[in-house]
Amino acid sequence: MKGLERFLEAATITADVYALRPDYRALLIAVNGITPGPSNNLSERLLQEAEASARENLAKQAVNDLPHVASWREAYKAFGAKPNKTRNSLEALTRRVEKGLPRVNRLTDIYNAVCVKHQIPLGGEDLDKYSGPPRLIRAIGKEDFETTASGEKVVEHPPAGEVPCSNENLDAAASELIEALKEFCPDLEVAQRLLSSADGN
Repeated sequence: MKGLERFLEAATITADVYALRPDYRALLIAVNGITPGPSNNLSERLLQEAEASARENLAKQAVNDLPHVASWREAYKAFGAKPNKTRNSLEALTRRVEKGLPRVNRLTDIYNAVCVKHQIPLGGEDLDKYSGPPRLIRAIGKEDFETTASGEKVVEHPPAGEVPCSNENLDAAASELIEALKEFCPDLEVAQRLLSSADGN
């Protein structure tokens, strides 16, 4: 556990991110003990709940008008990104709800479901692949981003300048994510940390 806490303690968000969005917060969760595996009944149930919740929201307003999606689109514009071209995970997944959210594997399914249900962009990373602590910075456009296209590894570069909800909403999403992970990984070790301008992080 101490290793996870040390890892999160070293995480930072640079001042220029807060200069554009003083309200920006990031809730980091680090875990040990996840057992990989295919989609299962738990992940399917969570995805169906998320799809139902999103469909209910989308029956009242368009994707762009959902409050959290609209806030993120504004934030992306402030950072110089084009929200119609570069969509965060929340918007991208919400747009896929009509045809059904993707079923990838149980871990990805779970955080995609929590993302859509709680309307908060989420992502997961393998900490073993990290070199140093996590840092959120404003991109200058030269950073290497390793991804996959057509089954091949490729390196892309983010648009220059690229990088909103209550703390209660963040906590609720985190709690549901952790609870779901513990259902199939009962020995899970978990540490979490909220970074915000108010805390000087």
